[in-house]
Amino acid sequence: MNKVYGSAAEALDGLLTDGMLIAAGGFGLCGIPELLIDALVESGVKDITIASNNCGVDGFGLGKLLDTKQIKKMMSSYVGENAEFMRQYLSGELELEFNPQGTLAERMRAAGHGIPGFYTKTGVGTVIAEGKEVKTFNGEDYILEEGIFADLSIVKAWKADETGNLVFRKTARNFNPPAAMCGKTCVVEVEEIVPTGSLDPDSIHLPGIYVHRIIQGEHEKRIEQRTIREA
Repeated sequence: MNKVYGSAAEALDGLLTDGMLIAAGGFGLCGIPELLIDALVESGVKDITIASNNCGVDGFGLGKLLDTKQIKKMMSSYVGENAEFMRQYLSGELELEFNPQGTLAERMRAAGHGIPGFYTKTGVGTVIAEGKEVKTFNGEDYILEEGIFADLSIVKAWKADETGNLVFRKTARNFNPPAAMCGKTCVVEVEEIVPTGSLDPDSIHLPGIYVHRIIQGEHEKRIEQRTIREA
């Protein structure tokens, strides 16, 4: 089966429906699937829920989908770099489900392994625990968190071979592997596609069994926050 597509729009063709749940990789502006995000904007798909550590910044990354009002709900752990996010949330235009960072990653990873839920101490006694089942183990309370089973995963990797085996570069290996695992369909954008068999098996971070479609393209190396010393 050919997994390589010519463009982001082609790779997403037939996968998008209004109201769907999308898991997106990335941390801040590091390792974000920016080409696939642009294709989502162009598609006009609406009322989507996105599970991602954060929502980009104003005018870039997932922030573009906020500008077009295509996102109905975010499942995130950090939203502090996006003024439009704050505006939409405070005005009631955007739903938000806060997740501790490790819990969000584990919810994705658990779904990728077919695990519907797990118990964790993180969030016990806080607003995170509201409405969730509490169970006591060895005299301590734990809350039940459910796995995130997404309709679609969009992720960014450094290299892929033609069968979808992925290598992530440095800190871009953040939320991308668990996000890739939890979607019914996983679409990946990469900087380079190499021939099958050319990757060292020990260097592969995510096996191709999780990957359904691949695109290659140029990416912007943007710095999220730049602080410089005065001359």
